[in-house]
Amino acid sequence: MPVDEYFTKMIEGLEAATAPGGSEEEKGALAHAFLQEYIGDALAWDASGVAIEDIAIDGPHGPIPLRLYRPEDGATGAILWCHGGGFLHGDLDMHEAHVASIEFARRAGVAVASVGYRLADDTTKYPVPIDDVHAAWNWWCEQPLPEGVPIALGGASAGAALALATALRTRDTGGRAADALLLAYPFAHFPNPTLSVEMNAEMAAVPFRFTPESVEHMVRNYVGRISDVPADALPGAARLDGLPPTRIVASEYDDLRASADLLERQLREVGVPVESYLALGMTHGHLSHSPNLPEVGHSLDFLAKFL
Repeated sequence: MPVDEYFTKMIEGLEAATAPGGSEEEKGALAHAFLQEYIGDALAWDASGVAIEDIAIDGPHGPIPLRLYRPEDGATGAILWCHGGGFLHGDLDMHEAHVASIEFARRAGVAVASVGYRLADDTTKYPVPIDDVHAAWNWWCEQPLPEGVPIALGGASAGAALALATALRTRDTGGRAADALLLAYPFAHFPNPTLSVEMNAEMAAVPFRFTPESVEHMVRNYVGRISDVPADALPGAARLDGLPPTRIVASEYDDLRASADLLERQLREVGVPVESYLALGMTHGHLSHSPNLPEVGHSLDFLAKFL
């Protein structure tokens, strides 16, 4: 199906909002204001029936912020969730973190810990974000839950890479393994796999793309280089056997869909049970938009059913 009208209208509105002359700083402020109004404030999302608590835990590089979400009528499982943002953007207040966590708690009846891992910058590089997520995973696994309830590990985009890397580290070093791995439009490979000829032609209509240059920028910012990239930094390059059952959500119109598709084939090849869902008409990062958008809701349902 074509790119969802929600996104085409968003781009039209964004172009109109930034059309007047002005500095790049002024246009950036106008664009931010428009997107805040168009997408909506994640913190205003209805959280009835879910108790929310902000805490910080000790980590190897200092305190790690966590936001906990607990169904008020009790949890039947748990998940540690990692937002995306290319390893350099994102926070606990974005839809992909806050709203997704509320909806996991509500739709699946699970307790959720959303991780405010350190973002990569000039001084913070790989493996610091993975260290933060791994420390949060170990802490979350030690928290009181009814005996025998499942605990999952998951994330979106760059957060999916961090969740996958944490699962690999747990496999190799010990600790409680996740009962399920939930990955939304994962950024798992560098170089990013090439789209098929047919898909590349369809992507021509998409207003925002991951170009080779932008992917290189994300990796260089995260790892510090684009050569000799450690296997667990973009963990599609790692040994993937022995991982828990995995669910993958891909966006139909997304350059990183090629990474999600390849990861699914890799997991199947080594015997990891895997299921996938293609969110039709969606662009990358669609969980950063309201669950009132049908395919966002369907994606959350697909992941929640695995909890």
